[in-house]
This record gives sequence, structure tokens and C-alpha cells, in this order.
Amino acid sequence: MEAVNLTQILEFLLLGLSEAPELQPVLFGLFLCMYLITVLGNLLIILAVSSDSHLHMPMYFFLSNLSLVDICFTSTTIPKMLVNIQTQSKAITYAGCITQMYFVLCFGLLDHFLLTVMAYDRFVAICHPLHYMVIMNPRLCGLLVLVSWITSSFYSLLQSLMVLQLSFCADLEIPHFFCEINQINQLASSDTFLNDMVMYFSVLLLAGGPLAGILYSYSKIVTSICAISSAQGKYKAFSTCASHLSVVSLFYGTSLGVYLSSAGTHSSQSSATASVMYTVVTPMLNPFIYSLRNRDIMGALRRLVGVAAL
Repeated sequence: MEAVNLTQILEFLLLGLSEAPELQPVLFGLFLCMYLITVLGNLLIILAVSSDSHLHMPMYFFLSNLSLVDICFTSTTIPKMLVNIQTQSKAITYAGCITQMYFVLCFGLLDHFLLTVMAYDRFVAICHPLHYMVIMNPRLCGLLVLVSWITSSFYSLLQSLMVLQLSFCADLEIPHFFCEINQINQLASSDTFLNDMVMYFSVLLLAGGPLAGILYSYSKIVTSICAISSAQGKYKAFSTCASHLSVVSLFYGTSLGVYLSSAGTHSSQSSATASVMYTVVTPMLNPFIYSLRNRDIMGALRRLVGVAAL
């Protein structure tokens, strides 16, 4: 099949989760509801943290950043999917596809980094409680978030620039509901060895590194909790990191499930369906996990809703 120059490519086709016409209204309604719940839930977390002085602490500063990233993450993929379903079009421009891929990579990697930073925050709070405010000072907190944003942005830019160097054949159908980098690389007619090597090495370093940091932090946390003599003290210490542990388990559990699903079935459509768990469901559930298991957040949300009702 003849390769097409990059300047001649007008659009890719996003095949979505299903091509069955009778399922399109169901998918539209389902994803619209999940998107609205995700945006509203995470926005409430951001407003609660910013409006309540009791929540001006490192843990909630990182949480508000995570909520912002989750809003951006879902806004990168779902609105385009909804527009395509509504207009009965599967097209996305070449520039739009590369842009979407950039932001998916950026916000997805930011999730990894912020969850790692939050694990470090819980490690300091439980293992070094007397020095917590000294170690987790505003300057360090801001620096950790800034480095996360810069690293994610540069990595996404690198991957996007490498994709721009690829040539493609006439078949530009992506069996996914967004422009996923692995699917785009598979469509290329030119050699993708360097792209694949950079991608796999980056996954090992930028995703495996944060996961190792989280596991190390929680190994130290568990050791510290086990050293506490009273049952009440153990419960109080564990409750401070239970929400974060739940979110980490959900995020990495669904990500691992997607990998095993795609590796086991070798079906792009099954992989796309499984990826909904970490791209849509996890950002939607995060606000519920943090608010339902955290009295401070619940109290701030009640006060926020009470002020809005006046």
C-alpha cells in the first residue's frame, strides 16, 4: 500500500467503542452522564479546597491538582467522542488527532506523578509527623507539582514530534474512541522501531518509577503503622491514607487490567473498551472516594453547598 506524505493527510477515523447504530444513543447518554459527573465532582473538590482555609494543607493541594488533571484528562477525549456520535461522523483532523494524543499523554502521565507525590506526602505525614510541615513546605509542594507538569509536557511533546515524522498508508482507521499513541504507531507505513523503543523505555521509566515510589512509600507506611501500639492509633494513621490507597489501587488496577486484556485478546476493540476504566471511570470515581472517606472534605462540601444555597 502506498505511503502518504504527512502534508496530504487530512483526517483519521475514530471507530469508537462500537459501530452498531442501535448502541450509539446508549453510548452517547452513558458517556455524557459520566463526563458531567466527572467534571462536577472534581470541580466541587477544587472549590471546596480553595474556599475552606482548613483544607489549605499539602495533601489537599495535591488533591485539587489531581482533580484539575482529571477534568482536563476526560475533557480531552469524551467531548470529541460525543460530537462524533451526535454528528454520526468518525473523522478527526490530523492536527486534532496529534493534539489530542499530546494532551492524553500529558494528563495521563500527570496522574502517575501526582499519585506518587501524594504517596510521598502520606509517607512524611505518618513516618515523620513532627517534621511534616517543615518538610512539606509550600515551596517544596509547588516545586513537586511544577516538575510534574514540566516533565509530562516535555515527554508528550517528544512523543508528538516523533509521530509527526511518520508516514501513513491510506488506511487511517483507529479502532479506539481517542487518538491512542500505540494505535497511531501501528497505522504507520514507515519504520516505528525508534518510536516503539522510546515509548516502552518511557513507560518503564516514567510509569514504573512512580509505581516503585508508591510501593516504597507504602511499605514504610505499613511498617510505621505496625509499630504503633494502640489499635486506635493504627486506625487513625491508616485512615489518613485509605482514600489515596483506594485511588492508587483503582488507577493501577484498571491500567493493568487494560494491559492484560489487550495482551490476552489481541483485539483493539476489546482494548478500547477496557481503557474506559482508567480514562473515564477512574476520574469519575476519584471525587466520591475522597469525599466519602474524608470528613474534612465532606464538611467543606456541606459548607460550600450551604453558602451556594443562600
